[in-house]
Amino acid sequence: MNVYILGGLRTPIVVANTKFKSIRPEIFGAEVLKALRGKFRLEGVDEVICGNAVGTGGNIARLMTLLAGFDESTAALTVDRQCASGAASVSIGYAKIACGLADVIIAGGAESASLQPLRVYHRNDERFGLTAADGIAGGYRTAQFSPDETDALAMLKGAQRVAEAENISKDELDAWALKSHQRAAKAVENLRGFIVEVAGVAEDTGIKKNISRRLLERAPLPLGAGTVISAGNACRINDGAAFVVLASENFVRENSLTPAAQIVDVATGGVNPLESPRGAQAVADKLLARNALTYDDLAAIEFNEAFAVIDVLFERSHPACVDKFNPLGGALAYGHPYGASGAILLIHLLASLAGGGLGLLSIAGAGGTGEAVLIEKK
Repeated sequence: MNVYILGGLRTPIVVANTKFKSIRPEIFGAEVLKALRGKFRLEGVDEVICGNAVGTGGNIARLMTLLAGFDESTAALTVDRQCASGAASVSIGYAKIACGLADVIIAGGAESASLQPLRVYHRNDERFGLTAADGIAGGYRTAQFSPDETDALAMLKGAQRVAEAENISKDELDAWALKSHQRAAKAVENLRGFIVEVAGVAEDTGIKKNISRRLLERAPLPLGAGTVISAGNACRINDGAAFVVLASENFVRENSLTPAAQIVDVATGGVNPLESPRGAQAVADKLLARNALTYDDLAAIEFNEAFAVIDVLFERSHPACVDKFNPLGGALAYGHPYGASGAILLIHLLASLAGGGLGLLSIAGAGGTGEAVLIEKK
């Protein structure tokens, strides 16, 4: 059965510990759910699927659905594929509808880096003696992503490994960071209709309109001298939520709806967990190959640029496609509210496909996972 995207909405993407610092993710996520229900006049939703990576645990999707005023009969599922959680939620929703198990699913994610809790390993866990945070033995905020590494800086170190393995210079990384901010600054009007105002905030707060190469050159190096991953060419941590409405072909036809796009296919994959940024291109390549397509066939491409190394790898492999790669800017400018980012990419993809055509989003997840979604707008 064909699966369609009716449309999507998101909150502003807000720098952590600022304007959303005291708002729980289920609360600002509920604002997006309510806005979607009103916009598409949804009287019944089979399920809400929410990606969330660093929340307080439990089924945040269920809590969010109830806070949004949905009927108690509405099912809810929380998904954790770390950075790829929002895209995984879309993939699960797509599969359920394609199999005839549902007609309408709202899928996406919500994340608050501001309220990321401190956790403590049990004393009987061998990792208890290996970690400490805020002066608490066994305390940690970053989960273990690889059997070979227990490190709060694992993601940064993974990006640095890829940069070293591929001989990527800091100049190359900074060039992409600059491009991301410049493109995002120009895209504000293109995205305004997709943003739900929350707590008086109506615009993304991470985009730097006046950024320069000189500022990027001076950005701190969190891994120390001699490394190339900086605070300027790695994404910031953020708060935000984003969801899309997925619907079956029967639902679209019976309600005389004009969907925003159709989901053609989805894919997941894995790479070396110590080099997780490679996951975006690996799973995108897999999805395109399965559909006998190339990047040249696409009208727009969205990769989550958690690190600029992802951009450089793509540019080196497909230099002719750079203009349609993250055309609205990426996470280096907007930021990366982990569990929501996959759905944010999908919304940005919809905005970029105003003229129609095929679009692809892909996102790498901590631990070396990847998730990709291929859509078509007629």
